[in-house]
Amino acid sequence: MTTTRRLNDSNKVIVTAALTGAVTTKQDNPYLPTQPKEIAEAALRCYEAGAAMVHIHVRDDNDAGSMRFDKFEEAVGLIRATGCPVLLNLTSSGGQGFSWEERIRPFRELRPEMASFDAGTMNWLHSVVFMNEPKFLELCGQEMRAAGVKPEIEVFDMGMLNTAKHYLKTGVLDAPAHFQLCLGAPGGMEATTESLVYLVNHLPENCTWSTFGIGRGANEITLAALAMGGNIRVGLEDNVYYNKGILAQGSQQFIGRVKRVAAEFGRVLATPEEARAIFGPEVKSALVKGRISLVEKLRWQGLPADG
Repeated sequence: MTTTRRLNDSNKVIVTAALTGAVTTKQDNPYLPTQPKEIAEAALRCYEAGAAMVHIHVRDDNDAGSMRFDKFEEAVGLIRATGCPVLLNLTSSGGQGFSWEERIRPFRELRPEMASFDAGTMNWLHSVVFMNEPKFLELCGQEMRAAGVKPEIEVFDMGMLNTAKHYLKTGVLDAPAHFQLCLGAPGGMEATTESLVYLVNHLPENCTWSTFGIGRGANEITLAALAMGGNIRVGLEDNVYYNKGILAQGSQQFIGRVKRVAAEFGRVLATPEEARAIFGPEVKSALVKGRISLVEKLRWQGLPADG
C-alpha cells in the first residue's frame, strides 16, 4: 500500500492568486484583469481576501498574451506603491514567440519574490509547443539566482518533475525548492487526486509545494491538497467559472471558498509574512532587501524623485 507523503505539515495554507494568464479573455469572463491598473486592483482584492502571493501575467494593448516589460513594470509598481505586502510572482512564459531576453527581463529587473520556472517543453492545448529548452532553463536558473528571485518550479507531468530534480542535483536550481503542480492543462496530467498523489510522492525532500486544477477537477484538487498538507493556487487564469455555468466575479471569490473549506480541515490561510517564513529566508520583499530605490518608489507613486 502506497503512503502519501505530507511535506507541508504546517496548518498554514499559502494561497496564490493567478490573476490573468496568457489565454483567457474578457469574452470568457468580463471580470478578467488584463491591463496594469486592473491587475493591481485585482491583486489588492485578492490580498484582502487572504492571498499571500499573486501570480502575474500581462497583456498587450489589445489584451493578447504579452511579455512587455513596461506592462509588468507598471503593474508591479502600482502594487508596490500601495505598500501591500503580498508576495509577487511574475511569469516567465507569457505566450508564444517571445525571446529569452523578453522572458527573463521582468523578473531580473523588477525582482519579485518569485518567478515561474517551467521545467520542460510540452504540447500546450494540443495546438502549440510551449517551448522551454534546456539552455533556456539553465540560463533562467542562473538569472533567478543572480536576481535573488526564488523559482516557482511549474510541473505539468512526471517528466518535468524529473527534469527539475536533475537541475537541483546539478546546481541549476537551489534547495529548498518550491513546486507548483499544474494539473488539468490539455497536454499535461489530468486534474485528479491520483495525479496529485503520484507527483507529491515523487517530490524531493524538504521542499514546499502548491497545486491547482484546471476545469472540472479544480475543486477535487483543492480538497485533496488541503487534506495532504499542500498549498493552493486559484484564480481566473485557471478557471473562469466559480460553479458549473456560473462565472466567477474575480479571483478573490475562489480564495473565499478555499478559506472556508480550509477551516473544515483545521487550516488557516497564511499571511504574506508567514508565507515568507515557510518559503525560507531568501524570500524577502523587494523593499526589505533594498532592491527598490527611493527614486523608484517615488516614481511609482507619481511623486517627483528629486525632492
